[in-house]
Amino acid sequence: MSTNLTRLAQKNAILFNLNRQLIKNGSTRTLSTSHVYRQKKERSLDSKVKESDSFLINMFGGNLKLDCVFPFPDVLDQDQKETLSVYIPQATKLYKELNDPLKNDKDEKLDPKVEQTMKDMGAFGVMTPSEYGGSDMTATQFARLAEVIGSNDLGISVYLGAHQSIGYKGIVLFGDEKQKQKYLPDLAAGKKIAAFCLTEPSSGSDASSIKTNAKLSSDGKHWIMNGSKIWISNGGIASVFTVFAKTMVKNEKGEEKEKVTAFIVERDFGGVTNGPAEHKMGIKCSNTTEVYFENVKIPAENVIGQVGEGFKVAMNILNSGRFGMVAALTGSMKALIEKATEHATNRIQFGDKISSFGTIQEKIARMAMLHYQAESLAYMIAGMMDSGAKDFQLEAAVGKITASEAAWNVCDETIQVLGGMGYMRDAGVEKVLRDLRIFRIFEGTNDILRLFIALTGLQQTGAHLKELQKALKNPVSNLGYIFDQGTKRVLRSVGLASGPPLSDHVTPELKSTAANVAKCMQNFNATAEQLLMKHNKNIIHEQFILNRLANSAIDIYIMTVLLSRATSSVNKKFASAPHEINLVKSICQEKCELVDLNLHATKAAEKLQLYKNLKQIAENIYKSAGVSHVHPIDQE
Repeated sequence: MSTNLTRLAQKNAILFNLNRQLIKNGSTRTLSTSHVYRQKKERSLDSKVKESDSFLINMFGGNLKLDCVFPFPDVLDQDQKETLSVYIPQATKLYKELNDPLKNDKDEKLDPKVEQTMKDMGAFGVMTPSEYGGSDMTATQFARLAEVIGSNDLGISVYLGAHQSIGYKGIVLFGDEKQKQKYLPDLAAGKKIAAFCLTEPSSGSDASSIKTNAKLSSDGKHWIMNGSKIWISNGGIASVFTVFAKTMVKNEKGEEKEKVTAFIVERDFGGVTNGPAEHKMGIKCSNTTEVYFENVKIPAENVIGQVGEGFKVAMNILNSGRFGMVAALTGSMKALIEKATEHATNRIQFGDKISSFGTIQEKIARMAMLHYQAESLAYMIAGMMDSGAKDFQLEAAVGKITASEAAWNVCDETIQVLGGMGYMRDAGVEKVLRDLRIFRIFEGTNDILRLFIALTGLQQTGAHLKELQKALKNPVSNLGYIFDQGTKRVLRSVGLASGPPLSDHVTPELKSTAANVAKCMQNFNATAEQLLMKHNKNIIHEQFILNRLANSAIDIYIMTVLLSRATSSVNKKFASAPHEINLVKSICQEKCELVDLNLHATKAAEKLQLYKNLKQIAENIYKSAGVSHVHPIDQE
């Protein structure tokens, strides 16, 4: 054994020196021993690590799959483009000329004429297959329409999204043929309205803690449901509900266990009631209520998917619907930027238009940078879906986080540019600000989604590390695998790794930017591995660290998507290509710095001490049930 290990070390040293020489000579790739030495057992090790078509999942695992991002999606055929060319002008005219967002906000309901026109246009079944009465649009087409709605009234966006993006999406994704034939035609036509019922008083982002339950009748023909749901969009007007409830399921050993199951519930079944409409901060024309289920008798055939697989159904519905939210928010941002620009180029102060002031120029530029990021993510994710990608949950989470936070910042800065006018109701911007606030909360709070990104990704990092550990137990039989993995880590640890060949995929103007992004990727994967090795399974409790790791992953993915989009714009000879290059360079310059800072903050001693201090501050406040320091003029 010692002789074999010596030979292994010699081969590794030879490979290391070869790679070192290649790097010195300017090569973008290093040699892997898999080019020199392969064995059958090595393949079996690699096969144990789950394959994924997600860029982020692979990045966490140290495997850069650039074909997940390059080239930027171009998925619409000529017929689909022509369909949009008809729909977009109609939708734009409807929302700009017929709909009054401020009236909807004041009345806390949608104008019936607008609603009927939307139904006549097919807006309630945009992505539903045509055989069930829908428009059968792709995700990319839907995103473009969502932009138009989001630019006018986010309350309508929520109303329509709650209906088709999540309300009856479970039937589209997991329903059997009978369910689709029975429910989809009326839902796609808007004859019936749907709602998605997951959240409960004790169950928000933690969907597994729901209390609503359903028990199977003794004859197995129906389920009896009891429970309640809160903050249900369309809850007071829906006649069809996708409801998630706890059910008893037998495992392979015959043991009973509680698991979540998804059901199609009709109001006409009886026992379904709702509370009064909630008075909300924003999105007021969308109906939100509590919904109650009391001894609701549900036919056994109304289970969506399989009994006990409700959590899977819920997550797939939410993941598949998030891109529409991202697209709608880019529409809001675009309209806000136009409003801010119009004001800045006309408002005169101190003898000059305020558009000439550096402070205003920076605001406008940063608003455009935020919009470009969100818009790029919306169409990258939609394109992935249209191309058949199955694993886009992390990318969808990044899109939701980025767009909801970007839109809030763009709206806040628009109000600042407009000054006092922006604060007034008639300008329409304060309504948008109120509407926007919910997007960082519902369909998964941004805080939870950040932890979801970090922990889901780290599972992939851990899987690769586990396979390497297994290989090291039998090094002679797994030389190729060890060489391949070991070389990557050795080169990186001494700072000699050339990084992934990202620059090969971008336009020449962005090669230096791509090289900097590649360095961020290297640093990220090394940090992820170090954190796992240090904390192991206890990493789940290190949320200060996980948030910063997630922010790094988010920024790296955004930068990669932007490099892809700008390169595509250059290749297509878009007139805006030079402007896009400038946007991407500016965004990536700052984000590379942020990635370095965030990754450093996951392991630096002074930062770890800071997190301990913050934790102690929070605990003191919890103990005092509020601010815990003594007021400066009070006596002890």
